[in-house]
Amino acid sequence: MWSSERFRNIVYQIALLSLVGALIGYAAYNLVHNLESRAIAIGFSYLGQEAGFDVSETLIDYEPTHSYARAFVVGLLNTLFVSAVAIVAASVLGLVVGIGRLSPNWLLRKLAGAYVESVRNVPLILQLLLWYGVLTELLPPVAEAIVLGPALLSQRGISLPWPTPHAGWWAALLGLFLAVLFAFLWARAVRRRRERAGRAPAVLWPSLAAGVVLPLAGWAVFGAPSELSTPAMTGFGFEGGKTVSPEFIALFLGLSVYTAAFIAEIVRGGILSVSRGQSDAAEALGLSRGQRLRLVILPQALRVMIPPLTSQYLNLTKNSSLAVAIGYPDLVSISNTTLNQTGQAIEAITLMMAVYLAVSLAISGLMNWYNHRVRLVER
Repeated sequence: MWSSERFRNIVYQIALLSLVGALIGYAAYNLVHNLESRAIAIGFSYLGQEAGFDVSETLIDYEPTHSYARAFVVGLLNTLFVSAVAIVAASVLGLVVGIGRLSPNWLLRKLAGAYVESVRNVPLILQLLLWYGVLTELLPPVAEAIVLGPALLSQRGISLPWPTPHAGWWAALLGLFLAVLFAFLWARAVRRRRERAGRAPAVLWPSLAAGVVLPLAGWAVFGAPSELSTPAMTGFGFEGGKTVSPEFIALFLGLSVYTAAFIAEIVRGGILSVSRGQSDAAEALGLSRGQRLRLVILPQALRVMIPPLTSQYLNLTKNSSLAVAIGYPDLVSISNTTLNQTGQAIEAITLMMAVYLAVSLAISGLMNWYNHRVRLVER
């Protein structure tokens, strides 16, 4: 049997797996033994204990009397929120700068190139510290806040008018969700009809109408509440409204501006990958420069852009962990506080790794699904 190459390969693989399993088992045994010898508890039961520390910025209700598990969820939501809004902003800014890199206008092309080369070659951590320093040092103190209409801008961030919680607003959010669902289903129906008949109704205008009508309908069902909480200066701070902290603003700007420089190069490469004949044919049909870009060039370039865009979205999400350097209470910051208070280092780090892995896999799965939708289908 040993003369069979297939048999030898199976034996080698079993031996390798056994060796890896033995190493993992020894490491686990050694870890458990060392923790027990130091009377350090093992497990995740600490998540049910009272946290005892405050979190400066939350998307859900949180008090120091809540558990470590709820504090962990608060940090996770903060990470997901800043990553989501930064991905959108970086995509838009990167698209604009990438197109500007190919502009026939000399000044615009050089400015876009200078932005890309200067931003992407400076470490992100330094850019975060720069943005944070600008917001906390150059802006006026609370007592001398800059009035921007109903908003107030100071070293504490920007305070904005905010809707007073009411059932009507939740109904409006439900209407918005239904509008998004309608837009998705309508786009699928229109695409199928176009494949069958060659012609189909518009997608954009019915979707926009649903996005306006359904939230307004839900809002009106509960009496159309329209009470806003307006920020007002009281003593050493602001009362009312919603205050966006300088930590969040600095992290959002840093992640967006930094990642947009890389996305701009992806956009530029994607556009250059489209054959010049496509643009010439579109020009021969009488399409304007904007129409050629929107209807001919970008849809074809998107197939080239999506794989590297996925990597940039993943990098942005993982780079949000640098928020700990400027004091934004993200997942890493809150996990570090939990680790210092409980001593459960292995568990805290394992949870962080598992969460970032799950979020990264979710982003990859979504982008791969979209890449599958827009790929060229060979007949």
